[in-house]
Amino acid sequence: MLAKNIFKSFMLFLALSIAAIAAEVGSIATDFTLTDSHGKTHSLSNFKGKYVVLEWVNYGCPFVVKHYSTHNMQMLQKQFTAQGVVWLSICSSSAGKEGNMTAEEVNKKQAEYDATPSAYLIDANGKVGKSYGAKTTPQMFVINPEGKIIYAGAIDDKPSKDNADVKTAKNYVKEALNEALAGKTVSVKTSKPYGCAVKYSDK
Repeated sequence: MLAKNIFKSFMLFLALSIAAIAAEVGSIATDFTLTDSHGKTHSLSNFKGKYVVLEWVNYGCPFVVKHYSTHNMQMLQKQFTAQGVVWLSICSSSAGKEGNMTAEEVNKKQAEYDATPSAYLIDANGKVGKSYGAKTTPQMFVINPEGKIIYAGAIDDKPSKDNADVKTAKNYVKEALNEALAGKTVSVKTSKPYGCAVKYSDK
C-alpha cells in the first residue's frame, strides 16, 4: 500500500511538472477543445492568427469577485476583444465544488456582471487546467498569433481581496497586451499567480 501511494504521488508530481513545462512562456500553447456555456464547442487551434487570453475563473472565489465587482475584468474583456483579441474564461471547478455551475447559472451570472468574454468554457474534469498547470483563480495566460505563450501568471501585482487595490495595481495582462499589439516585446513575461486554489476533482 505504501509503495502504491508513493508511486501515485510521484506520478502526480510528474504530471504537474510536465504541465508546468508545457505552459512556460515561449512554448507553444497546448491545444484543447471545450464546450462553452451556450453549448458551442471551441478549440484553441481555431484562433491561430489572433491574440488569445486564457482566464481561469471561479465566480465563488473572493479574488475573482474583486476583479468582477469592480468591473476590472470586464473592462479588459471589452477593451481587448474590441481590438480582435479572443478572451476565453475557463472554469476547471469539478462537480460539487465551488465555482462549478450549470450553463444556465453561468449565463445568469455573466449577465449580472456584464461580463463579455468571447466564451466561458467548462473544464469540469480539470484536464485543460492541469495541462496548463493552472493553480489559482484568477490565473492568466496570453498567447500570440503564432500560438506561443507570451505571458503567464497573475492579473496584477496586488495579491489581495481588497477592491481598492485595483486602482493602484500594475495590471500585467493589460500591459502585456498593449505592448504585444503595438509590436513591442512584453516587458513582464511571468509573475506568481494569486487567488483561490483551482477546485480540481479529488479523484
